[in-house]
This record gives sequence, C-alpha cells and structure tokens, in this order.
Amino acid sequence: MHSVTSVTEDSAQPVDSTSRRAQVLADCISKIAESADSPTMAEADLAGSLGEMAGDDPELQRSVGELLSFVAVRNARIGQLERELVHRVREIAEHRAFIECVVDSLPVGLYVVDREYRITVWNHTRETGMQGVSRAKAIGRTIFEILNRQPLDLLKSEFDAVFATGQLQQFQMESDAFGDMRTYRLSKIPMRLRGEEVTHVITIGEDVTDWKAAIDRTAQSEKLAALGQLAAGVMHEINNPLATIAACAESLTPIFDSVQLGSGNDGSSEAKSYALEFLRIIDLEVHRCKRIANGLLDFSRPKPASREVVSISEVIRQTLFLLQHHPKYKRVRLKTELADASPLFVDGDSDGLIQVLMALLLNAIDATPEGSSITIRSSCETGASGESRVHVEVSDEGPGIPRSMQSKVFEPFFTTKPQGQGTGLGLAICYGIVSEHRGQLELIPSDEGATFRVSIPVSRVVEEGANS
Repeated sequence: MHSVTSVTEDSAQPVDSTSRRAQVLADCISKIAESADSPTMAEADLAGSLGEMAGDDPELQRSVGELLSFVAVRNARIGQLERELVHRVREIAEHRAFIECVVDSLPVGLYVVDREYRITVWNHTRETGMQGVSRAKAIGRTIFEILNRQPLDLLKSEFDAVFATGQLQQFQMESDAFGDMRTYRLSKIPMRLRGEEVTHVITIGEDVTDWKAAIDRTAQSEKLAALGQLAAGVMHEINNPLATIAACAESLTPIFDSVQLGSGNDGSSEAKSYALEFLRIIDLEVHRCKRIANGLLDFSRPKPASREVVSISEVIRQTLFLLQHHPKYKRVRLKTELADASPLFVDGDSDGLIQVLMALLLNAIDATPEGSSITIRSSCETGASGESRVHVEVSDEGPGIPRSMQSKVFEPFFTTKPQGQGTGLGLAICYGIVSEHRGQLELIPSDEGATFRVSIPVSRVVEEGANS
C-alpha cells in the first residue's frame, strides 16, 4: 500500500511542474504585452523581470530567452516603423507647408469653396489690401458672409454654373475701391477631389489693368490700320456724291439765270419744282458724305470701354455701313441671315463689337475669291444650363484654314496671309474683346471656307424682362 502511494506522488510532481511553467509563461507573455503598451519600459528591465519569473528552471529560462528574442525583433521593427512614420509625417508637413507657401506667394487672390459655399482655402493675397480679410476669419465661413458687398444671387449663380457644367468661367470687372479704376480678371475653376463630380470651385482674381491697357493700345493700332485700308475706298465713295452735288449745282445755275422764281406763272413754277428737287438731292448727298466721314472718324477715335445694352442687329448694320466703302467690298457678294428675335441684345461695348465684326469681315473678304459670297448670320440659342446666348457667324468661300493651323489662329502674331499683308494681331485682339464680354470666339470646323462664331450671353436686363 505504501509503495502505491509513492508512485502516485512521484507521477504528480511532473504535472505540477508543467502547470507551473505554463502559468509562468502566461505571466511572461502578459508582461510582454504590457511592455508593448508601455514604451517607457526598457528592454533590459523586461529581461530582468522575466528572468526572475523563470527562476532556476532551465526549461523556463530557455522559453523566456526565446520570448526575449521575439521582443527584441518586435522592438526593432517598431523602432523602424516609428522612424519611418516620423519621416513621412515630416515630409507631409513640409510638402503641405511648401504648397501653402506657393499659394501664398502667388500675386493673385485665390480662394476655394466647397459645395456648401464654405471657404476651405484663402491665400495671403486675399488677406492684404484695404479690403483684405484674415484667413482665420474666412476659413469655414460661407463666401456670402465674407463677400457681402456683392449681390448674393449673382455670386451664387456664378458658383452654381461651375458646379453644374464643370467648365471654367472667366469674366472681367472694374473697381475703384483702391482709388484708381482697376480691371480684374476673375476665373472660376472646377476642382474634383474624387470621381467626376465637381467638389470645389477655385476662384482666382488677378489685376490685369496694365495688360488691358497694352491690349487697348494694340487694338487702337489695329483700328488705325483698318482705317488706312478703308480710307482709299472712302475717298472714292465720297467722290460719287460730290459729283452729284456738282452736277446739281451746275443745273441750277441756268435755271436761276433764265427764270425769276416765285412770279406765279407756269414756267417759274416748273423751274421752282426742279430747283427744289435738285436742292433736296444736294442735301441728301451732303449728309451722306457726312455720315461716311463721321462713321470713320467715330471708328478711329479711342474711347473708354463702356457697358450698356447693345443691339447685335444694330452693331451688324453699322459694321456693314462702314465696310461698304472698302475697295474690295464690291468684288464679293454679301449675304445676311439676321434673326429678328427680340432677345438679340447683349451687355457690352458697341465700338468693340463693331471692331470684332469688322476684322472678321475684312479677313473674309481677303480670303474670298472674286464673285464668291460671304455670309453673316445671327441667332439666339438657349443652352443646357439655361443660359441664352447670341451667336453671330461670319462665313466665307475661301480656301479655308488647314487643320494643322486651326489651333493657332487666335495666337498673337500668327497669320495665314502673305508676308506684309497682316500683323497676326487681329484675331488675337478680337478674342480678347469677346472674352471681355464673357463670350467666346471660335473657329467652326468646315470642309470648305472658314466660319468664325462670336457667342455672347444675352443681356441680363433683357432676359429678366422676358422672364417676368
């Protein structure tokens, strides 16, 4: 009986030892887990603590050694990841600071709004000046709270148009807030953070006063060049009514010599009738000369740009009146296809628009063979966005513009004319004038001839009146 009891106690001892080791290892693993959450616990301190828990048991010491090896590898990997993370965070911070510095260094005002019209970016230029607003005050607020001097409906419609169409919107405005009258170009640019939907609108405002002054000076030079082309034809045309006036005057001389007007007899009454008719013709022809000369003088004079409701039909009429005296005008046939619709009114400068159509028609005359036709047509169209636009097209029957050159026609100093017959500035200036009217000047692709289209939004005054 005694021997059986001894065997049982001896067999229980390894079981207790195994359980104890398992418990010690579990405690070691818990300690290691705690060390992962406690960066201040040194690896040496952890080794000492685990060594004490292992005691003199060789099996436990070997297992603890393996655990410490794992801890060493883990700590090395954590250290590497921490260094990489710190480096990456520093890189992102430096890159962000660089981008912010670039945006703040731009000599233009820049801000960004989201779909709730809240400002997310506001650069340094927007903070400066008499009307500057600090970035801290602007970020997070709606653009309507910050730009509260501008009409809310107009400002909202400009952003809505970019969000809806995803297209760049550009226009110019003038302001004397800083004393002198300055011209600013505003660009509203669609921004997509994800997918195809426009998530933000970037607005850039730049002072283009000096650029506009240079363009105006160049435009004036172009007007004088066009005036020179017209002068020869005008002199010829003025000679015709002057010849009529001279003939009428010569015919009146013998009548007045032979008959005393107002005597009451039949002969004098007939003579008086002829005399009055001749005088009427003289008056008409003199006034025609004056209209021709005044039209050219008015066209040549530099004028400050003004914005008013302009009839496109009247602009076309005045352009054709000036053009009919050009010496080349009579060698081509001019066709007009003008719409009679009432919305053909735009907000703009009539002189600038006359200059645009004059340049397009002169180019068409130069390109069109003798006896061929030039067509000028007008129309009104409402786009998908609901905005109505007036279109004026000038088409010729010339050789057309090669496809390889079509993308360059609006570049300054580019011309398809022979050397000495064109400066290459005409279409570039026209493009600038049309852009100032919030419009577009484009070359319509065609297999024969060339067609240029001027597209300008219908006057807001007229459009609001039509909708009321």
